[in-house]
Amino acid sequence: MLPLPQIILTPKGNNKMATNVANTEAKGFYKLSWVQRIGFGAGDLAQNLIYQTICMYLLFFYTDVYVLGGDAAKSAGLAGTMFLVVRIVDVLWDPLVGTFVDKHNPKLGKYRSYLIMGGIPLTILAILCFWDGFKPSIVYAYITYVGMSMLYTLINVPYGALNSSLTRDTNEITILTSVRMFMANVGGLCVSAGVPIIVALFASSENLPIEMALFMGLGSLPSFIFMPLVPAIKRKVGKKNMFYIFLTVAIIGMALLYIISKMGTVKENIVLVYIAQFIKSTGVIVATGYMWALIPEVISYGEWKTGRRISGIVNALTGIFFKAGMALGGVIPGWVLAWTNYQAVEDAKTLPKDSGAWFLTMLIFALVGLGLLIFCFSQTKERVVMDEKETANVKVSDLWTEFMRNRPLRIIALFFITAFAMMSVGNAAGAYFMNDLELQDPTAQEGIRWLVCVIPAMLLVLAMWIISKYELSDEKIDQINKEIEARAAAEK
Repeated sequence: MLPLPQIILTPKGNNKMATNVANTEAKGFYKLSWVQRIGFGAGDLAQNLIYQTICMYLLFFYTDVYVLGGDAAKSAGLAGTMFLVVRIVDVLWDPLVGTFVDKHNPKLGKYRSYLIMGGIPLTILAILCFWDGFKPSIVYAYITYVGMSMLYTLINVPYGALNSSLTRDTNEITILTSVRMFMANVGGLCVSAGVPIIVALFASSENLPIEMALFMGLGSLPSFIFMPLVPAIKRKVGKKNMFYIFLTVAIIGMALLYIISKMGTVKENIVLVYIAQFIKSTGVIVATGYMWALIPEVISYGEWKTGRRISGIVNALTGIFFKAGMALGGVIPGWVLAWTNYQAVEDAKTLPKDSGAWFLTMLIFALVGLGLLIFCFSQTKERVVMDEKETANVKVSDLWTEFMRNRPLRIIALFFITAFAMMSVGNAAGAYFMNDLELQDPTAQEGIRWLVCVIPAMLLVLAMWIISKYELSDEKIDQINKEIEARAAAEK
């Protein structure tokens, strides 16, 4: 690590050097306007409108609408395997994207350019995922889902790097992350509660799935209450304690949801189910929402250790981590449903099986998402990035080198894997939980309960242990960032 300049007091008439150094130290600690914060958050809102629709409802589409394997149990097994294969492809693809992003400087912006370049083809392939062409073709399903996932990475990796390129200020990053996750959960609410209603309307269903929409919507609703309070909560209890508190709240909610669902039918105890779902979602949203604010911290830590700010590569690594979690979380529901002999019961009328209605719903969400990606592009601008010399020296091997020498990054890796596995399992299972659960045989019912409650709770206990090992406090990160800027001033 390079030596830091010593800043000393100078006589009154000879303080020009001290002033220049102080001004240079302030560089990078930018304050953002609310339009910029909202514009940045619009990018995550857009990605949630598109990708959360895939995560929450594509498995149901494959098992009950497209009927990928001829019957629901076989379809669930095929879909679970396909989700695993797609994530393996992502593990190979993400490092290439991260390296490419860090190594190039497109005219429209080092990171934000990809919001446009990747957004248009992503929109098209996401829509095609819910088209029943070539039904039931496993090849078509693989092509559309793999292509969609690769394009999502092409947007998500540089979007994550965009977060750390806007400012170094930790308080500003906390606000920015809170706004981002607030808007991401707006997208999650629109998807979780909106998709069942919109599909039912397009299918001209006699009964709107209001109860399912409310249950799924409660998965995002707490964000509007608690995410704006995150900066104040963190200041009051500290970063780690905030994780411990809200992860515990989530586990309590899951335990209540399991117990209530065993007391009678879901509809008989719907109010209690809503309360338990709200408690669970409150803990999940705050804990998993704030974890994104840790990424700029590990980027700064790596820059402090090596002098290189490889944001794209670090975000490619986090992309691998959460894709690994989603691989685990994606394969578990399909295999559990297949193992417990889940069947698409014809009497289950909560979610319509009209393929045209699903296609039109995805069309709407994808086009709105594209518009939001364009808005995000218009309101963001990279300010804290590596210089041209370092850009030219970026290599794919930097990804693994950074992973091995950056201990906080390894902690975040494990946390992301665990958190995204938990969310993927719970999100995919929610539609089955509320789709007339009692019409399934007892074994399938218990399998669905485990997917919604038990397995996610076990993963959250593991997540608490992992985050206990994270060592970068706010005070340490502020000092690291100041030292980086002071070093840059000395070099100039």
